[in-house]
Amino acid sequence: MKFVQENGALLAYHGGETLRIEGWGADSLRVRATCFPEFTKYDWALTEEPEKTQPVIEIGQEDFWVGDGSIAKQPTASITNGRLKATVNFAGVLTFYRDGKQILREYYRSYGGTLSQGSRCLKIVNREWKGIIGGSDYTLNVKFDPNEGEKLFGMGQYQQSPMNLKGCVLELAQRNSQISVPFLVSSLGYGLLWNNPAVGRVTFGCNYTEWIARSTKQMDYWITAQDDPKAILKAYTAVTGRAPRFPEDRMGLWQCKLRYRTQDEVLEVARAYQKEGIKIDQIVIDFFHWTVQGDWKFDTTYWPDPKAMVDELHAMGIKVIVSVWPSVDRKSENFGPMMEQGMLIRTERGAAQTYDYQGDCVEIDPFNPATREYVWEVCKKNYYDYGIDAFWLDNSEPDYGVYDFENYRYYDLPALQCSNMYPQMYSRVFYDKMKDLGDGTVVNLLRCAWAGSQKYGNVVWSGDVPSTFQAFYEQVQAGLNMGLAGIPWWTTDIGGFMTDDVADPNFRQLLIRWYQFAVYSAVLRMHGDRGPYNIPPLDTRDWGGGYLHTGQPNELWSYGEDNYAIMKKYYDIRISMHDYIKALYDEASENGSPLIRTMFYEFPADEKCWELQDQYMFGAKYLVAPIFALNCYERSVYLPAGSWKLTSDGTVYEGGQTVTVKAPIEYMPVFERV
Repeated sequence: MKFVQENGALLAYHGGETLRIEGWGADSLRVRATCFPEFTKYDWALTEEPEKTQPVIEIGQEDFWVGDGSIAKQPTASITNGRLKATVNFAGVLTFYRDGKQILREYYRSYGGTLSQGSRCLKIVNREWKGIIGGSDYTLNVKFDPNEGEKLFGMGQYQQSPMNLKGCVLELAQRNSQISVPFLVSSLGYGLLWNNPAVGRVTFGCNYTEWIARSTKQMDYWITAQDDPKAILKAYTAVTGRAPRFPEDRMGLWQCKLRYRTQDEVLEVARAYQKEGIKIDQIVIDFFHWTVQGDWKFDTTYWPDPKAMVDELHAMGIKVIVSVWPSVDRKSENFGPMMEQGMLIRTERGAAQTYDYQGDCVEIDPFNPATREYVWEVCKKNYYDYGIDAFWLDNSEPDYGVYDFENYRYYDLPALQCSNMYPQMYSRVFYDKMKDLGDGTVVNLLRCAWAGSQKYGNVVWSGDVPSTFQAFYEQVQAGLNMGLAGIPWWTTDIGGFMTDDVADPNFRQLLIRWYQFAVYSAVLRMHGDRGPYNIPPLDTRDWGGGYLHTGQPNELWSYGEDNYAIMKKYYDIRISMHDYIKALYDEASENGSPLIRTMFYEFPADEKCWELQDQYMFGAKYLVAPIFALNCYERSVYLPAGSWKLTSDGTVYEGGQTVTVKAPIEYMPVFERV
């Protein structure tokens, strides 16, 4: 092992691998390794200029067991950046310390070791590079020792019950309702970003942690040591970016359904809300308002005058958002030129097709600058110039017909090496241009994200999830982990996306419980595919804005007078919290704090708060306890230290105890910190 100092970085050379460790912001280090002669040009999520620091590098020697039982000296080195220290031994094994206490160490079980590690004969190395047969790149496997009792959170959104990820296996890949944002928060006081958009897997096992990239050119991760989760998020978003200031005129109700089929339907709904005295901030025009996928324009048969529609909605104070998909049908007027100019995803073998819902489609390649320019110009002409305020960038994973990532290739890299970054690049087709136009904060809606997506004006929703109480429970933990992964603008389809029968009283109860939760979340958005599908299509063509089905009505008054009264009451609560919600959005842009927060985010010293996932904090003031079961009309709630006022009747409880409170269908338990 050879160690070198270079411009404030520690470099180590061993067995054909180059390891580079350097300060990257206060109390933080960036760690890279490669088996190529040079590191790549990609900084991936680390887009912000880090705070300048003066790391201390020391190169020395350590004791080493020789095969005959004697002790020899071997080189060792360390780099200390504030509270975080990393040591590298003669075999290249990394150990990290926070304020002198070990927090993380690479897993190494091979012959020979320091006096503290002893010898093992398993021949398992800490960083395993395996050349891909027939190619120049590698699969990479990086292992870390487990920490007993450690809890891990963040990593984006996975459709599962556990919020604590210790013991979980997570696919590092994007799918509909699965969002890989590879940043974790540890209960031991550190955060770690796997700064690599390659498709792979992470296993947070009890025997070791294992990160796998299926195809990559280098290892790249960033680690920070801080006092508590809030400080960890602040440090993380300082180097990956923070959400911009959220516009006040979109903090209320967003109205949506699958799907408003005509210009008249949209205006009728908007006028009805105005008549009811309910202000909606934004109305959403969903998919298949277009001619064919990839034309990115209204079907004028059903949308004869989009500008007049937008003007009337604007006069009511309503913003307009329209759905754009990345799929381009072979029948689209844009397919030929985009395919010819290399603007679509390429397949490595077989037919040129990546998506097959309602058409033979290939999806755009947003890694290509020419693609981003082309798609924006079409959408600007056909949407933005009419006054459309925002874009719903659906299927943004992208939603492949088959998730064979090894069969797809983008502009300058195979999908296996960068596909997790696709949704972020897709969002930038619109964000970069809209930001340059300077019309205010850009707010677009996406179904997926990656590390750093928060800086590109992305409201992320949790995808096409079922309308069940189990799914509702899973969305809450998913949203809390998304927040810990640095994505504060997060929302769900109220009531879930897939509903068989809107008249089912069980579904309507679920809808109310979900709606109550959504009032205490970042974005209050009505959406869903509401059955039964007994509404006939508008025409018999197999293309255009009239042939596809639509769901049942999904406005607040669509579910009976009793439920409408509850939703109207909670709408009023949402509006009354406007100034408070604005302050939460401002905080997200200042230090990266999410709007919905795990209990331990606000109470890190309370060990019980690290165990809770069925209640959360909406900012620092409100403790929210959703109802996750049918016909459940009371629930137990843990109150941390302090005084807490139950908002239903004003009763004040002292913290440090679990209380049981009533939860009739008209009320979800919420406690105000006093």
